[in-house]
Amino acid sequence: MDNLAYNPKTGQLYRKGKPVGCVGSDGYLIVTLDGKQLKAHRVAWAIHHGKFPEGHVDHINGDRTDNRIENLRDVTRQENQRNLKKPSHNKSGVVGVSWDASRGSWYASIQVGGKTKNLGRWQDKRCAVAIRRVAEHVYGFHENHGRR
Repeated sequence: MDNLAYNPKTGQLYRKGKPVGCVGSDGYLIVTLDGKQLKAHRVAWAIHHGKFPEGHVDHINGDRTDNRIENLRDVTRQENQRNLKKPSHNKSGVVGVSWDASRGSWYASIQVGGKTKNLGRWQDKRCAVAIRRVAEHVYGFHENHGRR
């Protein structure tokens, strides 16, 4: 990595003074180093901290191309899963809240430790959303979890 430089304020990686990196099919920036393609956020972390991260590097704001050091954190896989954007197939507008047409009620749930926890059913969507938000807080989900 001696031939790469990193600007922690902009998140940009440079080689010989020129910006490097391209967006891969998964939306993350990729750089080539010694013939290997690496995720730019992991390289940025390693340059800034002097070692590669122990776990996953989470983009706090959810932007996979924003590699400013203030936007990166070294987390476990579980912590990284607690800062996901809302899935595109979500219809209720809130992660973990859905309409159960067969029962005519709103259903709330949350994934913790690989298991789904049932948070209950309500006639009022606001109640389902409120209990989901409380559960996110109790289980340590990041405040950005479920963003668009």
